[in-house]
Amino acid sequence: MKIPSAISAMIAGILLTLVSVWYGQNHDLLPIAASEEASLVDGLFNVMMTIGTGIFLLVQGVLIVSIIRFRRREGDDTDGPPIHGNIPLEILWTAIPAIIVLGISVYSFEVYLREGGVDPMNHAAAHAPKPERIAQMPGAAIAATLTDAPATENRNQLEQEKALQDPATAAVRNETIPQRKDAPSEGVTAGKVGATPDKQGKAPEMVVNVTGLQFAWIFTYPDSGIVAAELHVPAGREVKLNISANDVIHAFWVPEFRLKQDAVPGLQSELRFTPNRVGEYPLICAELCGAYHGAMKTKVLVQAPGDFDNWVQSQKATASADLTQAIAANPAELSTDEFLAPYTQDLGISAAALQELPHSMHQMHHADTVGSTAS
Repeated sequence: MKIPSAISAMIAGILLTLVSVWYGQNHDLLPIAASEEASLVDGLFNVMMTIGTGIFLLVQGVLIVSIIRFRRREGDDTDGPPIHGNIPLEILWTAIPAIIVLGISVYSFEVYLREGGVDPMNHAAAHAPKPERIAQMPGAAIAATLTDAPATENRNQLEQEKALQDPATAAVRNETIPQRKDAPSEGVTAGKVGATPDKQGKAPEMVVNVTGLQFAWIFTYPDSGIVAAELHVPAGREVKLNISANDVIHAFWVPEFRLKQDAVPGLQSELRFTPNRVGEYPLICAELCGAYHGAMKTKVLVQAPGDFDNWVQSQKATASADLTQAIAANPAELSTDEFLAPYTQDLGISAAALQELPHSMHQMHHADTVGSTAS
């Protein structure tokens, strides 16, 4: 039985659609999703994968059918019919990709906004009052004072000063880098992925200052004074990262969060997200930043709230213990045996031998240590 071509085409179209949708939703190409924002990116990726799979199968299917159906027959040495252009077909294969690209663009923009990205349609920054010309004629600038000029807010400078109020952050940030101003005609220049629409106007539940430098990440917690080389965050709580760099451009990237943000010297970038899956995930620098760029890796530990609180307390206790130990190691309070022990144990000198040192040397030790402590 010969099946009409229209029915064959319809069956092929249904099968192609089903296979594309199934693979687009079950490709398993992405790492696990560990943040609330990740599902938005996954949805966009799955749509693009579905469309891409459908186009791939359609093109390859047409090629295979054409190869089989229009193959050269035995004894047929004639040429094919001459064909010069097909305007309806050309319009069709131009319009379909254009519609697909436009649809993906709109969907991508919607995902970006729902993640908390800066709305480029918000012209508040672009239409901000521009600085007026102070000098209208040669020599007139001398008559004007700096206070007469309209103040232009330097958001990056304000964010930098706010971050440096934390002593731990001030200890690791390069304060000498000048902070760039946003161009009034171009809007915000520092990267910003802020709060999602449902959290707009709400303060983040936790703030971490992130500093990138060749070739490491340093995380400082203003609320607790903790300094760490790994990022610890509690699951289910919104986190705000204030990101900057001390030397060259870096990029903070956690694939499982589906988030990436540049760390640029002189700019204060912002990244807000809510981790929702306990685990350990790689944190990678995604910007070529120097000879050892490939080694600029660390990890993010998403912990249950109780475990995170325990980690905070342990870090505080460790810092306190280190300080106590440093005080206990004050050489002015050590005996001669205790003071010399680290230096003599490798030389095979026993404690009994140290006791035989002349009394004058003991007095010299105490005099030196007291003097060094006082200085």
